[in-house]
Amino acid sequence: MATGTQPKTLQQAIEYFADHDRCHAYAVAERWPDGVVRCPQCGGTDVHYLSTQRRWECKAKHPRRQFSLKVGTVMEDSAIPLKHWLLAMWMVANCKNGVSSYEIHRHVGVTQKSAWFLLHRIRLAMQAKDGGKLGGDVEIDETFIGAKARNMHKDKKRRMLQGHRGGQIGKVAVMGLLQRTTKDGKSQVRLQTVRKVKRGDLVPHITKHVEPWGTTVFTDALPSYDDLWKHDYVHQVIDHATHYAEGNVHTNGMENFWSLLKRTLNGTYISVEPFHLFRYLDEQAFRFNKRETTDGERFRAVLRSVIGRRVTYKQLTANTEAA
Repeated sequence: MATGTQPKTLQQAIEYFADHDRCHAYAVAERWPDGVVRCPQCGGTDVHYLSTQRRWECKAKHPRRQFSLKVGTVMEDSAIPLKHWLLAMWMVANCKNGVSSYEIHRHVGVTQKSAWFLLHRIRLAMQAKDGGKLGGDVEIDETFIGAKARNMHKDKKRRMLQGHRGGQIGKVAVMGLLQRTTKDGKSQVRLQTVRKVKRGDLVPHITKHVEPWGTTVFTDALPSYDDLWKHDYVHQVIDHATHYAEGNVHTNGMENFWSLLKRTLNGTYISVEPFHLFRYLDEQAFRFNKRETTDGERFRAVLRSVIGRRVTYKQLTANTEAA
């Protein structure tokens, strides 16, 4: 498909994907950009198209020889039309503060429950793969996400505020790593939910994602970071009790990201279950890291990432971090 014919705005996407054949052809071209359709079961290319069913059939003898475009992707076993999937992908990839299941329900025309399931599957496609270690100048910070004490019943508020670290009991700790802007590109962020903000919870993630040699890490004065020099990092500390920046020693990049994240969670999604939080982190990190691309490029990046990933409704509702 020529670049000039691809939709660039939501209005163009609605018009473009309204035609089922054109919508199907677009998704096929993105899934198999070399034009060779492969069987998701055996990987074979000797397949023929069943035009009346909009399916392919692999000529090799094995179970599930027939397959559709959705098989082997986050869309597998979904009765939602492909055009609805693509519009939802466009919206979640490009709405800066996210899009709720109720908005998808109203605008796309599926039930709220189906929209909720659809959005979580799209978030799985937005989950970043390991792109190597961060380097250069890296800001490290942590935040707590959860209910605000002022919105609680007075008895629950009293119990929360008596807890450790000023009412952070019941909240989820999130660690952020931000590689500052380099000559090769804009700043990039990686996020991780952690059990606690203790040394044993934070340092392993730092050593996993940040290159030690030649990297300067910037943190606040949390004692959990005190031993980073032992891991061959140049460690610069800013004490927020006195000031928030001293030259280039600050964590303002991560603080800005936390502001964007909490605006999305509090303003759009209102309430996020702790065991689903990591999915919303993937969504926000995707949009932040792709912020210099166009709407169409972000949409195609999501569409190309749906392959080989799947989460079922049973897994999503199992209330576990592994869901």
